Amino acid sequence: MSLFRRLFPGRFLAAGVALAAFLAVSLATRLALLALNGDASLAHPAILAPALAIGVAYDLAAGAWWVLPFAFLAWLWPDGPRSGRPFAIALVALAASAFAAWAFTAASELVFWNEFATRFNFIAVDYLVYTNEVIGNIRQSYDLRPAFAAIALAASLLLAASWRPLIAAARPAGMGFGARTLVFAAFACAPAASFLAVDDGLKEFTPQAQAVQLAGNGHWEFFHAFRTNEIDYEQFYRTEVAAKAWSELRREFEHAGRPDFTGSGAMPIERVVHGAGPEKRLNVVLVSVESLGAEFVGALGDRRGLTPNLDRLAREGLFFSRVYATGTRTVRGLEAISLSIPPTPGYSVVKRPNNEHLRTLGEVFDEKGYESLYVYGGYGYFDNMNHFFGSNGYTVVDRTAIPAADIHHENIWGVADEDLFTQALREADRRHAAGRPFFAHVMTTSNHRPFTYPAGRVDLPSGSGREGAVKYTDWAVGDFIARARERPWFDDTVFVILADHTSSARGKSDLPVEGFHIPLVVYSPRHVPAGRVDHLASQIDVAPTLLGLLGFTYRSRFFGQDILTEGATHQRALLGNYQTVGYLEDGLLVELRPKGAWRVVDPATGGALPATEHARHLVDEAVGYYQSASRAFRSGALRAGAT
Repeated sequence: MSLFRRLFPGRFLAAGVALAAFLAVSLATRLALLALNGDASLAHPAILAPALAIGVAYDLAAGAWWVLPFAFLAWLWPDGPRSGRPFAIALVALAASAFAAWAFTAASELVFWNEFATRFNFIAVDYLVYTNEVIGNIRQSYDLRPAFAAIALAASLLLAASWRPLIAAARPAGMGFGARTLVFAAFACAPAASFLAVDDGLKEFTPQAQAVQLAGNGHWEFFHAFRTNEIDYEQFYRTEVAAKAWSELRREFEHAGRPDFTGSGAMPIERVVHGAGPEKRLNVVLVSVESLGAEFVGALGDRRGLTPNLDRLAREGLFFSRVYATGTRTVRGLEAISLSIPPTPGYSVVKRPNNEHLRTLGEVFDEKGYESLYVYGGYGYFDNMNHFFGSNGYTVVDRTAIPAADIHHENIWGVADEDLFTQALREADRRHAAGRPFFAHVMTTSNHRPFTYPAGRVDLPSGSGREGAVKYTDWAVGDFIARARERPWFDDTVFVILADHTSSARGKSDLPVEGFHIPLVVYSPRHVPAGRVDHLASQIDVAPTLLGLLGFTYRSRFFGQDILTEGATHQRALLGNYQTVGYLEDGLLVELRPKGAWRVVDPATGGALPATEHARHLVDEAVGYYQSASRAFRSGALRAGAT
């Protein structure tokens, strides 16, 4: 008897057939992702061979769960002489359903990889929660007919290839219930064994991020992300004694200036920031633009002419040329802008429980007599935005407040940017008429797949791709500024325009620095002189810099710094993805990873660098930022009233 039949005796052969089919689909998916990635270096035997070998381990770990229904059927179904035909029908129906599910998952992985350059992760878990937006986005972005035809074809081919062994497995084998129970017990133990034996670190065989992702398995990665969507920094990452971490962080601020620390026990970096000169009670409109990476912006070197309006504002305003986003998703950008906090591992604070009454940028403006607004063109329940902003000092205005008569175009993510800006102007007019200064954080959506917008605005057709969406968003920003210029409040308003994140963070390393580079412009012709600032800075520095420009004196729990003052002598950036968080300074990038792992890399190449004394000092600084930020949130020290 062959080894295969020993492992899968009697009707349990059906489980073996299913496992073989699952392994074949997983291998085909891995090779398709390799081809889609387009990086020939990944096909080098020294990279591809271990990726495929390690991939088999993840495939078996995931397959152990998928074969359970087949083993369960073989265990429970009577193994008598008349049971062959009904068992065959049930078995074929189960196999057809499983094959269709695997083909669908493989197709979904190709789409996900094309968008995020990674296997399934916590973003995919989010997609289960926000099915309306996700399914709508897919329907509006792709012609699903060929996709579903391909899925049906793949499932049919799998079924055809498995037909004969499945029919053979359906034949009565004469195994008694006791013997079947022993075999099924082994199948039932296999998933538990795989859960204990296979972890996320197994695939970390190379620093090349895309190769690591290829070694994974989408099914395994999805459920791993589902289980670990909130990560305790102090449990899984390099740490110091809490007092030392806070001390390291305090030195960061002392290095940059002379902070007036308050002596807070809960938040050792709490300080009073003293404004220079009299406070300017100017209105503020902060526009965070969806996915506007530096690679699209003419002022940052692009030559396609996609952003003429933003380029003009960069010339006429105060332009910050070396600002880096903290993450790769909108909620990370919102977190960095509103809370001025590093991107701690796992979910953004915007989506975590117990995120109410935090010390936000909106809270600071509220203390100065402003009304803080969060204006969004989509439905704010998405990504928990309504709850977060509504619980942290902002009046929320989302898609539900926008009259149908004012909508020129909308897709699944929200109204066109020009319609969002119309609503923002209306909200600003109301506050001005009431004699109250306002701070409005406006979040756009048009530069997002399916990339649709009103016809006739730009010379690229709606739905044609990212370039057209960038060009339309730039047009909408220019139109917004032109319409705002006609308002009585324009001269006494500061406009801040930056991206929430870039369109892609694809690269050879976990944190490809170029994939986090974003534009930042401060525009207020009467109050902010034009200029260019080339200091390396982070998205968490936006709030302190804005408040510094206004000359505000305020109590700060922000982890960011004023780019124009402290940032001149202390240049650094913080960036992260779901699990790896980074600290960029002095041409070195520190990466902190789970299991206490860390390394220092060349940000240009992603190659590891020696752990020199200076590099280790930067590691300590990175730990100071991330450990302290994580502790501050979990302990409640970020809350507005904490002492």
